[in-house]
Amino acid sequence: MQFGILGSGSWATALAKILTDNNNKINWWIRNTGTITQILQRRHNPHYLSSAYFNTSLLTLQNDIAEVIDASDVLVIAIPSAFVESAFENLPADSFEGKKVISAIKGILPSCNQLLNDYMHDRFKVEIAAYFTVLGPCHAEEVASEKLSYLTFSGVDEDMTKRIGAHFHTEYLNTVVNHDVIGVQYAAVLKNIYALGAGIAHGLEYGDNFLSVYIANAADEMVSFLKKVVGNEVCNQVNYASSVYLGDLLVTCYSLYSRNRTFGNMLGKGYSVRSAQLELNMVAEGYNASKCMFKTNQSVGANMPIAKTIYQILWEHVPAEEGFRRIEEILL
Repeated sequence: MQFGILGSGSWATALAKILTDNNNKINWWIRNTGTITQILQRRHNPHYLSSAYFNTSLLTLQNDIAEVIDASDVLVIAIPSAFVESAFENLPADSFEGKKVISAIKGILPSCNQLLNDYMHDRFKVEIAAYFTVLGPCHAEEVASEKLSYLTFSGVDEDMTKRIGAHFHTEYLNTVVNHDVIGVQYAAVLKNIYALGAGIAHGLEYGDNFLSVYIANAADEMVSFLKKVVGNEVCNQVNYASSVYLGDLLVTCYSLYSRNRTFGNMLGKGYSVRSAQLELNMVAEGYNASKCMFKTNQSVGANMPIAKTIYQILWEHVPAEEGFRRIEEILL
Protein backbone atom coordinates (compact mmCIF):
# COMPACT_ATOMS: atom_id res chain seq x y z
CA MET A 1 0.00 0.00 0.00
CA GLN A 2 1.19 3.49 -0.80
CA PHE A 3 0.04 5.77 2.01
CA GLY A 4 -0.54 9.49 1.70
CA ILE A 5 -1.09 11.75 4.70
CA LEU A 6 -3.06 14.97 4.38
CA GLY A 7 -2.32 17.43 7.17
CA SER A 8 0.71 18.45 9.23
CA GLY A 9 -0.58 18.96 12.78
CA SER A 10 0.31 16.88 15.82
CA TRP A 11 -1.93 13.93 14.95
CA ALA A 12 -0.84 13.87 11.30
CA THR A 13 2.78 13.96 12.46
CA ALA A 14 2.17 11.10 14.91
CA LEU A 15 0.59 8.97 12.18
CA ALA A 16 3.50 9.74 9.86
CA LYS A 17 5.89 8.59 12.59
CA ILE A 18 3.99 5.33 13.09
CA LEU A 19 3.97 4.48 9.38
CA THR A 20 7.62 5.35 8.81
CA ASP A 21 8.69 3.50 11.95
CA ASN A 22 7.26 0.46 10.15
CA ASN A 23 9.42 1.35 7.13
CA ASN A 24 6.48 2.50 5.02
CA LYS A 25 7.27 5.14 2.44
CA ILE A 26 4.69 7.91 2.62
CA ASN A 27 3.54 10.86 0.57
CA TRP A 28 2.81 13.76 2.90
CA TRP A 29 0.86 16.91 2.08
CA ILE A 30 2.07 19.90 4.09
CA ARG A 31 0.65 23.25 3.10
CA ASN A 32 3.59 25.36 4.34
CA THR A 33 6.72 25.05 2.17
CA GLY A 34 8.86 26.38 5.03
CA THR A 35 7.77 23.43 7.16
CA ILE A 36 8.68 21.04 4.35
CA THR A 37 12.16 22.56 4.12
CA GLN A 38 12.71 22.30 7.86
CA ILE A 39 11.57 18.68 8.02
CA LEU A 40 13.94 17.73 5.22
CA GLN A 41 16.84 19.62 6.82
CA ARG A 42 16.25 18.82 10.50
CA ARG A 43 14.26 15.55 10.24
CA HIS A 44 11.43 16.68 12.50
CA ASN A 45 8.30 18.83 12.32
CA PRO A 46 9.33 22.15 13.90
CA HIS A 47 5.78 23.05 14.92
CA TYR A 48 4.35 19.77 16.26
CA LEU A 49 5.91 16.80 18.08
CA SER A 50 9.40 18.15 17.53
CA SER A 51 10.86 15.20 19.46
CA ALA A 52 9.72 12.78 16.72
CA TYR A 53 12.50 12.31 14.17
CA PHE A 54 12.05 10.88 10.67
CA ASN A 55 14.06 8.90 8.19
CA THR A 56 13.62 11.44 5.41
CA SER A 57 14.37 8.84 2.72
CA LEU A 58 10.88 7.48 3.48
CA LEU A 59 9.19 10.87 3.01
CA THR A 60 7.93 12.50 -0.16
CA LEU A 61 6.75 15.92 0.95
CA GLN A 62 4.49 18.08 -1.22
CA ASN A 63 2.53 21.29 -0.81
CA ASP A 64 0.30 20.29 -3.75
CA ILE A 65 -2.52 18.22 -2.29
CA ALA A 66 -3.61 16.88 -5.69
CA GLU A 67 -0.17 15.38 -6.31
CA VAL A 68 -0.17 13.56 -2.98
CA ILE A 69 -3.65 12.15 -3.62
CA ASP A 70 -2.76 11.07 -7.15
CA ALA A 71 0.42 9.29 -5.99
CA SER A 72 -1.22 7.38 -3.12
CA ASP A 73 -3.46 4.32 -2.80
CA VAL A 74 -4.58 5.01 0.76
CA LEU A 75 -5.19 8.58 1.98
CA VAL A 76 -5.10 9.36 5.69
CA ILE A 77 -7.04 12.58 6.25
CA ALA A 78 -5.72 14.29 9.37
CA ILE A 79 -6.87 17.84 8.76
CA PRO A 80 -8.93 19.55 11.51
CA SER A 81 -12.60 19.18 10.57
CA ALA A 82 -13.13 22.94 10.27
CA PHE A 83 -10.55 23.14 7.46
CA VAL A 84 -11.33 20.05 5.36
CA GLU A 85 -13.59 21.78 2.88
CA SER A 86 -11.17 24.63 2.21
CA ALA A 87 -8.32 22.15 1.72
CA PHE A 88 -10.38 20.16 -0.81
CA GLU A 89 -12.25 22.99 -2.51
CA ASN A 90 -10.22 22.98 -5.75
CA LEU A 91 -10.06 19.21 -6.19
CA PRO A 92 -11.94 17.55 -9.09
CA ALA A 93 -14.88 15.33 -8.16
CA ASP A 94 -13.01 12.18 -9.26
CA SER A 95 -9.90 12.87 -7.14
CA PHE A 96 -10.48 9.92 -4.81
CA GLU A 97 -11.67 7.44 -7.42
CA GLY A 98 -10.17 4.01 -6.69
CA LYS A 99 -8.61 5.23 -3.40
CA LYS A 100 -9.05 4.02 0.15
CA VAL A 101 -9.80 6.87 2.57
CA ILE A 102 -8.91 6.74 6.26
CA SER A 103 -10.42 9.42 8.47
CA ALA A 104 -8.21 10.53 11.34
CA ILE A 105 -10.64 13.38 12.05
CA LYS A 106 -12.35 13.68 15.41
CA GLY A 107 -15.05 16.15 14.51
CA ILE A 108 -17.95 17.10 12.28
CA LEU A 109 -17.46 19.44 9.31
CA PRO A 110 -19.10 22.53 10.79
CA SER A 111 -20.25 24.34 7.64
CA CYS A 112 -22.25 21.37 6.35
CA ASN A 113 -22.80 19.57 9.69
CA GLN A 114 -21.64 16.24 8.22
CA LEU A 115 -19.38 13.41 9.26
CA LEU A 116 -16.45 13.07 6.88
CA ASN A 117 -17.87 9.93 5.23
CA ASP A 118 -21.05 11.79 4.23
CA TYR A 119 -19.07 14.73 2.89
CA MET A 120 -16.69 12.44 0.96
CA HIS A 121 -19.64 10.60 -0.57
CA ASP A 122 -21.49 13.76 -1.57
CA ARG A 123 -18.43 15.62 -2.86
CA PHE A 124 -16.25 12.80 -4.26
CA LYS A 125 -18.54 9.74 -4.49
CA VAL A 126 -16.43 7.77 -2.00
CA GLU A 127 -18.47 4.71 -1.01
CA ILE A 128 -18.60 3.48 2.59
CA ALA A 129 -16.76 0.28 1.59
CA ALA A 130 -13.70 2.39 0.70
CA TYR A 131 -13.90 4.47 3.87
CA PHE A 132 -12.18 3.66 7.17
CA THR A 133 -11.52 5.45 10.46
CA VAL A 134 -8.57 5.49 12.85
CA LEU A 135 -9.35 6.59 16.39
CA GLY A 136 -7.89 6.38 19.89
CA PRO A 137 -7.49 6.52 22.78
CA CYS A 138 -4.13 7.74 21.56
CA HIS A 139 -2.46 11.08 22.27
CA ALA A 140 0.02 12.27 19.67
CA GLU A 141 2.47 13.27 22.40
CA GLU A 142 2.56 9.74 23.80
CA VAL A 143 3.08 8.31 20.31
CA ALA A 144 6.07 10.66 19.93
CA SER A 145 7.56 9.35 23.18
CA GLU A 146 6.66 5.74 22.21
CA LYS A 147 4.48 5.03 25.22
CA LEU A 148 2.22 2.04 24.62
CA SER A 149 -1.00 3.19 22.96
CA TYR A 150 -4.00 1.67 21.16
CA LEU A 151 -5.62 2.57 17.87
CA THR A 152 -8.97 1.29 16.63
CA PHE A 153 -9.49 0.92 12.88
CA SER A 154 -13.11 0.74 11.73
CA GLY A 155 -14.47 -0.31 8.37
CA VAL A 156 -17.26 -2.38 6.87
CA ASP A 157 -14.68 -4.43 4.93
CA GLU A 158 -13.15 -6.39 7.80
CA ASP A 159 -10.29 -7.95 5.81
CA MET A 160 -9.17 -4.62 4.37
CA THR A 161 -9.53 -2.97 7.78
CA LYS A 162 -7.17 -5.58 9.26
CA ARG A 163 -4.69 -5.11 6.40
CA ILE A 164 -4.64 -1.36 6.91
CA GLY A 165 -4.33 -1.66 10.68
CA ALA A 166 -1.36 -4.02 10.33
CA HIS A 167 0.70 -1.21 8.77
CA PHE A 168 0.31 0.78 12.00
CA HIS A 169 1.13 -1.98 14.48
CA THR A 170 4.43 -1.35 16.26
CA GLU A 171 6.11 -2.26 19.55
CA TYR A 172 4.56 0.84 21.10
CA LEU A 173 1.19 0.72 19.33
CA ASN A 174 -1.45 -2.00 19.32
CA THR A 175 -4.23 -1.99 16.75
CA VAL A 176 -7.85 -3.10 17.19
CA VAL A 177 -10.47 -3.68 14.46
CA ASN A 178 -14.07 -2.52 14.73
CA HIS A 179 -16.93 -2.39 12.17
CA ASP A 180 -18.98 0.46 13.71
CA VAL A 181 -17.84 3.17 11.27
CA ILE A 182 -20.59 5.67 12.09
CA GLY A 183 -20.73 5.07 15.84
CA VAL A 184 -17.00 5.50 16.46
CA GLN A 185 -17.02 8.82 14.62
CA TYR A 186 -19.86 10.20 16.70
CA ALA A 187 -18.20 8.87 19.86
CA ALA A 188 -15.04 10.79 18.92
CA VAL A 189 -17.09 13.94 18.41
CA LEU A 190 -18.95 13.61 21.68
CA LYS A 191 -15.92 12.77 23.84
CA ASN A 192 -14.37 16.09 22.81
CA ILE A 193 -17.49 17.95 23.94
CA TYR A 194 -17.57 16.13 27.28
CA ALA A 195 -13.80 16.67 27.74
CA LEU A 196 -14.28 20.37 27.17
CA GLY A 197 -16.92 20.26 29.90
CA ALA A 198 -14.52 18.35 32.17
CA GLY A 199 -12.02 21.14 31.68
CA ILE A 200 -14.63 23.76 32.56
CA ALA A 201 -15.41 21.82 35.74
CA HIS A 202 -11.74 21.75 36.65
CA GLY A 203 -11.43 25.48 36.01
CA LEU A 204 -14.44 26.03 38.27
CA GLU A 205 -12.56 24.03 40.95
CA TYR A 206 -14.86 21.04 41.13
CA GLY A 207 -13.04 18.06 42.62
CA ASP A 208 -12.25 14.55 41.43
CA ASN A 209 -15.37 13.09 43.01
CA PHE A 210 -17.62 15.36 40.97
CA LEU A 211 -15.60 14.76 37.83
CA SER A 212 -15.95 10.99 38.11
CA VAL A 213 -19.73 11.32 38.38
CA TYR A 214 -19.79 13.80 35.50
CA ILE A 215 -17.81 11.44 33.22
CA ALA A 216 -19.94 8.42 34.17
CA ASN A 217 -23.08 10.33 33.23
CA ALA A 218 -21.45 11.63 30.04
CA ALA A 219 -20.61 8.05 29.04
CA ASP A 220 -24.22 7.01 29.56
CA GLU A 221 -25.46 10.00 27.57
CA MET A 222 -23.06 9.21 24.73
CA VAL A 223 -24.24 5.60 24.51
CA SER A 224 -27.90 6.63 24.45
CA PHE A 225 -27.16 8.85 21.44
CA LEU A 226 -25.12 6.18 19.65
CA LYS A 227 -27.86 3.58 20.05
CA LYS A 228 -30.35 5.91 18.39
CA VAL A 229 -27.97 6.73 15.52
CA VAL A 230 -26.57 3.29 14.58
CA GLY A 231 -29.61 1.13 15.36
CA ASN A 232 -30.03 -2.12 17.24
CA GLU A 233 -28.32 -4.40 14.71
CA VAL A 234 -24.98 -2.63 15.16
CA CYS A 235 -25.20 -1.62 18.80
CA ASN A 236 -26.02 -5.17 19.90
CA GLN A 237 -22.61 -6.23 18.58
CA VAL A 238 -20.67 -3.32 20.11
CA ASN A 239 -18.97 -3.15 23.49
CA TYR A 240 -19.37 0.48 24.52
CA ALA A 241 -16.98 -0.04 27.43
CA SER A 242 -14.12 -0.71 24.98
CA SER A 243 -11.20 1.58 24.25
CA VAL A 244 -12.57 3.49 21.26
CA TYR A 245 -15.70 4.51 23.21
CA LEU A 246 -15.21 4.67 26.98
CA GLY A 247 -11.40 4.58 26.87
CA ASP A 248 -11.15 7.57 24.54
CA LEU A 249 -13.71 9.48 26.61
CA LEU A 250 -11.73 8.88 29.81
CA VAL A 251 -8.33 9.89 28.50
CA THR A 252 -9.68 13.00 26.77
CA CYS A 253 -11.43 14.12 29.95
CA TYR A 254 -8.50 13.43 32.28
CA SER A 255 -5.28 13.88 30.33
CA LEU A 256 -3.21 17.05 30.51
CA TYR A 257 -2.43 16.47 26.81
CA SER A 258 -6.10 16.97 25.93
CA ARG A 259 -6.52 20.28 24.13
CA ASN A 260 -10.30 20.14 24.73
CA ARG A 261 -9.79 19.76 28.47
CA THR A 262 -7.24 22.58 28.39
CA PHE A 263 -9.59 24.81 26.41
CA GLY A 264 -12.44 24.13 28.83
CA ASN A 265 -10.19 24.75 31.83
CA MET A 266 -9.49 28.24 30.50
CA LEU A 267 -13.20 28.93 30.13
CA GLY A 268 -13.84 27.73 33.67
CA LYS A 269 -11.16 30.12 34.92
CA GLY A 270 -12.90 33.05 33.22
CA TYR A 271 -11.31 33.29 29.76
CA SER A 272 -13.61 34.27 26.93
CA VAL A 273 -13.95 31.77 24.08
CA ARG A 274 -11.88 34.00 21.81
CA SER A 275 -9.15 34.53 24.39
CA ALA A 276 -8.92 30.80 25.05
CA GLN A 277 -8.65 30.09 21.31
CA LEU A 278 -5.81 32.58 20.95
CA GLU A 279 -4.00 31.25 24.01
CA LEU A 280 -4.31 27.59 22.99
CA ASN A 281 -3.15 28.22 19.41
CA MET A 282 -4.50 24.79 18.42
CA VAL A 283 -7.93 23.59 17.33
CA ALA A 284 -10.15 22.30 20.14
CA GLU A 285 -12.58 20.18 18.14
CA GLY A 286 -15.15 20.19 20.92
CA TYR A 287 -15.98 23.86 20.38
CA ASN A 288 -17.47 23.53 16.88
CA ALA A 289 -18.61 19.99 17.64
CA SER A 290 -20.90 21.18 20.42
CA LYS A 291 -22.90 23.27 17.95
CA CYS A 292 -22.90 20.53 15.31
CA MET A 293 -24.17 17.94 17.78
CA PHE A 294 -26.84 20.28 19.11
CA LYS A 295 -28.16 20.62 15.55
CA THR A 296 -27.80 16.90 14.82
CA ASN A 297 -29.66 15.87 17.95
CA GLN A 298 -32.64 18.02 16.99
CA SER A 299 -33.46 15.27 14.48
CA VAL A 300 -32.07 12.31 16.46
CA GLY A 301 -33.94 13.17 19.65
CA ALA A 302 -31.62 11.63 22.25
CA ASN A 303 -31.72 12.89 25.84
CA MET A 304 -28.46 14.87 26.08
CA PRO A 305 -28.63 17.49 28.85
CA ILE A 306 -24.86 17.56 29.44
CA ALA A 307 -23.93 18.10 25.79
CA LYS A 308 -26.73 20.66 25.47
CA THR A 309 -25.48 22.63 28.47
CA ILE A 310 -21.90 22.66 27.16
CA TYR A 311 -23.28 24.01 23.88
CA GLN A 312 -25.18 26.73 25.75
CA ILE A 313 -22.05 27.77 27.66
CA LEU A 314 -20.01 27.97 24.46
CA TRP A 315 -22.53 29.42 22.03
CA GLU A 316 -25.38 31.01 23.98
CA HIS A 317 -23.24 32.78 26.58
CA VAL A 318 -24.65 30.91 29.57
CA PRO A 319 -22.16 31.54 32.41
CA ALA A 320 -20.07 28.48 33.19
CA GLU A 321 -21.07 28.55 36.86
CA GLU A 322 -24.77 28.59 35.98
CA GLY A 323 -24.38 25.85 33.39
CA PHE A 324 -22.67 23.53 35.83
CA ARG A 325 -25.27 24.19 38.52
CA ARG A 326 -27.77 22.85 35.97
CA ILE A 327 -25.54 19.83 35.33
CA GLU A 328 -25.23 19.17 39.08
CA GLU A 329 -29.00 18.74 39.25
CA ILE A 330 -29.24 16.03 36.58
CA LEU A 331 -26.25 13.84 37.49
CA LEU A 332 -27.02 10.40 38.89
